[in-house]
Amino acid sequence: MPVRSEFLHIIAAVRSNLESCILGKSFEIQLLLTALLAEGHVLIEDVPGTGKTQLIKALARSMSGDYRRVQCNPDILPSDITGVSVFHPREERFYFRPGPVMTNILLADEINRATTKTQSALLEVMEEHNVTVDGETYELPRPFMLCATQNPIDFEGTYMLPEAQLDRFMMKISLGYPDAATEKSLLYQHKQGQPVDRLTPVTNMEQIAEMQHEIRSIYIDEAVTDYLLSIVRRTREHASVLLGASPRASLSFLNAVKAFAFLQQREYVLPDDIKTLAPYVLAHRIILRPESRLDNVSPESVLKNILQQVHVPVAMER
Repeated sequence: MPVRSEFLHIIAAVRSNLESCILGKSFEIQLLLTALLAEGHVLIEDVPGTGKTQLIKALARSMSGDYRRVQCNPDILPSDITGVSVFHPREERFYFRPGPVMTNILLADEINRATTKTQSALLEVMEEHNVTVDGETYELPRPFMLCATQNPIDFEGTYMLPEAQLDRFMMKISLGYPDAATEKSLLYQHKQGQPVDRLTPVTNMEQIAEMQHEIRSIYIDEAVTDYLLSIVRRTREHASVLLGASPRASLSFLNAVKAFAFLQQREYVLPDDIKTLAPYVLAHRIILRPESRLDNVSPESVLKNILQQVHVPVAMER
């Protein structure tokens, strides 16, 4: 079944909105939309001032979805994110006061500044899409997406994300600095104020949920599925790797390539989709051996080596 034209118009409008705010980052915007449509979460790691927060804010505004931002720091408590039960003296009972997590798009800014106890409050949120407070479980709104940012060069007062939490992020991306021409255009663009403040919604959360459901039916051939699994399994067997990608990574990878194919206006997955997304879906899930790190081996170089070794399925004409 071909991708419905109404969906294509919606995606084009959302992409146009984001590209009008974050200049020169079309591919990174495409990765963000891939994670959104694949019902995944995104970790954006980059130096300050590259537009991480503005990108997420623009995404939420384009979809007219609920948006909350949490500025993480060592003083923030788990209840500041999930919510808290408050006692009502007159009625002699507790009432749940929802935290910022009860939203469609949650931005955890500088997530590595929160303590490990606070970071762990997001584990249930990311995996099960609900929160448990005082023994009561509350479902999050749907769709729900966690977008987290962190600064890769700031180590004072930070807490590294544990492997279990990194594995719950579908993708890890970086925006990077703009080129000279783009940065000059950026200066002129901001004469009228923040571009995000001038955005108008082009879709709603119901349409996003409908697209997420549609993506599940994107076709992937068995040979292409085997190719994806071969790449994942090689990360566990590589000589430089201490801990490779998990089965959760395989599921995230599969959902991501389906969404990526959808964004390319295709109803089927190609091996090239897998090769394109592999560094963004798998690299942050790979833990290298200590001796490999000393030899300046990186997860990206390991994946490049794996992609060169794994046989790419090719359709043969008869």
